[in-house]
Amino acid sequence: MPVNSTRKGQASKPPSQPTKPAPAKTSRKRKMEPGAQKYYAVRAGVNPGVYLTWPESGEERYYAVAIGREPGVYTDWDTASLAIKGWKGPKYKRFDTREDAENYIRAHGDAAAQATLGKNGDEPPAKKSKKTTATEGLQVLDEPDVIHVYTDGSSLSNGRAGAVAGVGVWFGEGDKRNVSERLQGEPQTNQRAELTAVLRALEKVPLDQKIRIFSDSKYSISCVDEWSVNWQKNNWMTANGPVKNRDIIEAILAKIQERIEAGGTKPLWRWVKGHSDTAGNIAADELAVRGAKRRA
Repeated sequence: MPVNSTRKGQASKPPSQPTKPAPAKTSRKRKMEPGAQKYYAVRAGVNPGVYLTWPESGEERYYAVAIGREPGVYTDWDTASLAIKGWKGPKYKRFDTREDAENYIRAHGDAAAQATLGKNGDEPPAKKSKKTTATEGLQVLDEPDVIHVYTDGSSLSNGRAGAVAGVGVWFGEGDKRNVSERLQGEPQTNQRAELTAVLRALEKVPLDQKIRIFSDSKYSISCVDEWSVNWQKNNWMTANGPVKNRDIIEAILAKIQERIEAGGTKPLWRWVKGHSDTAGNIAADELAVRGAKRRA
C-alpha cells in the first residue's frame, strides 16, 4: 500500500505548472507610405548628418554593373539602374570604393564589362590616330583639328532647399571662351548644371569646327549620346514618368543637329574621372563652383 508522505493538517501542493516561455521579441518594420519622403543618415563620414537625398551627403557610392546593357562603374543609382533595366539576368552590386567595384567587374564581368575598365580600372584607350593628348594616364587620340573642351557643373547643397548651381566650361588657360556662370532657372541641381555646361561648350564653337567634350558626368553623356534616341520615340516618357531635364537635353540635341547640317560633324565625347588630377577637369570644376557662388 502506498505511503502518503503528506503530513496531517498540511495541504498537499498542486504539481508545479510548466513555465510558459516569454514571447519572443519581434522587430516591427513599418511600411513606408507610397510617395513618403526618404531620409539618409550619415553617422560617420565626410559630412555626418541627415539628408533628403544621398548625393547631397557628399558620400560617394559606386555601383558595379558586371553584366547588363551598359556594364561599368557608376556613381549614382539612377544612371546605374538604366544600365540594367530590362536586361535578363543582370549582375550588379553597390560598393563604398571604386577599387572594390572594379574588382567585382573583373571577377564577374563578361568581355564587354572587362573592356570598360581598360588600364588600371579607367576607361580603355581610344584607337590610334594622329594627335595624342594625355588625360587620366590614358591617350586621347584625335585628328589635329579637333578642339578639346572640358565641361562641369556644381551645385552647392545639391538636393536641398536653397541650393545654388554653377556652370563651368574650360577651353584653356586664359581662353576668352571659358565660361563661369550661375545656372539659370529651377531646379538648381548638379545634373542641370552639367548639361548646361555641355550646351554652352557647343554654343562657343563654330558649327563646322570638330569638337571633343570631356565631362565627368556619365549621366550627361548618356542622355545626349544614347538614351535620347528611345526617349524621343517614347514621347519623352520613361517607366517612372516624364524625362527629367528634357528642356536642356532637347536644346543640346538641336545644337548638335545644327552642326550636322552645317558641317557634317558631331561632337566627340570623353568621360573623365571627376576630382582627379586631370588639369582640364579641375579647371572646369573651379569655374563651375565660382559660377555657383555668383548672384543670380
